[in-house]
Amino acid sequence: MSGTGAAVEERAELSERLWAAVLAGDESAAVREVFAAADAGAHRESLLLEVLGGVQRRVGTEWAADRISVAEEHAATAIIDRVVAALAHRAPAPASAPARPRITVACVDGEWHVLPARLLAEVLTGRGWQVDFLGAHTTTPHLIAHLHASNPAATLLSASLPLHLPSAHIAVTAVQSLGIPVMVGGAAFGQDGRYARLIGADAWAPDARAAAGLLADGLVRPEPTARQQVDDLPHLADQEYTLTKGNRSALVRQSLAALDERWPGMRAYTEAQRERTAEDLAHIVDFLATALYVDDTELFTGFVTWTAEILKARHVPPHSLRTGLDILAGELRDFPRALGFLKAAAEALPAPSATRPRPGPGKTA
Repeated sequence: MSGTGAAVEERAELSERLWAAVLAGDESAAVREVFAAADAGAHRESLLLEVLGGVQRRVGTEWAADRISVAEEHAATAIIDRVVAALAHRAPAPASAPARPRITVACVDGEWHVLPARLLAEVLTGRGWQVDFLGAHTTTPHLIAHLHASNPAATLLSASLPLHLPSAHIAVTAVQSLGIPVMVGGAAFGQDGRYARLIGADAWAPDARAAAGLLADGLVRPEPTARQQVDDLPHLADQEYTLTKGNRSALVRQSLAALDERWPGMRAYTEAQRERTAEDLAHIVDFLATALYVDDTELFTGFVTWTAEILKARHVPPHSLRTGLDILAGELRDFPRALGFLKAAAEALPAPSATRPRPGPGKTA
């Protein structure tokens, strides 16, 4: 399964069959499809990254569009993870692959989206690296304990959600204090790796193949030094991040009560709908805190506009989001950076008139 037109078409057809099996919850069919492709000569990395990785990305897209449920998303992800494991044993790394040093691959503390790191570990294993894969949600103390025992040539950390940038920063500085270079990757670090540079990582890779290439070129071991997060991010001295993060529960509770008063539509909500609203408010506070951590308006604005699209797909009036931002601004009136982020996010939302459905053919507004 190379890069020719016929091969691309074959890969697309395989992806469709795999998607159908995953959506039906048919793990056996999913495994059969991938095994058949492997036996027919499909390249191992192509199966991992383009086919299985592509189907996983489709799972996320379908969930965001409200075309599959959270339960279906979890079930599909679990099947894909097991197919990856099955493929690893069915098509192990070739014995002729050059022996390379030991490295560690892990998800940062709090990160449960494990598949990107899992795919990376499989790609690196296939290229001859001795990989210690620590899996999801690797706390920094456990990571450091492992590194003391294994002394790898490099550590690769994965994070999909920007919410975990503070944890990633802590992990990066802790690993570097041992004199071990750190490469980071995943959507959390931005499309251009801006947050990787901000927290002082030794390298950033946009995908698994790029990570393998950087490792092959060699990473320079840093001088073992101890530093604090505020050394990299002096703006943290204003305590806005610390106070917003520390008061998260109170902010959500107070904002939910204020939203109940200011938006009459909430009074007809079921208990499940109220819980979903509280979760949405908690996510907004979490992303605001993360934006304060990295001092980046775009991070928060991007999340809020994405949330508006998600709410639209779930038939929730987008103006409720604007009201929520206004309520949070009142709660954080003494925090100038937070107020600036909230104002920018509110301005980025569509105007109320633009959110009304347009009349279709033969209909009037």
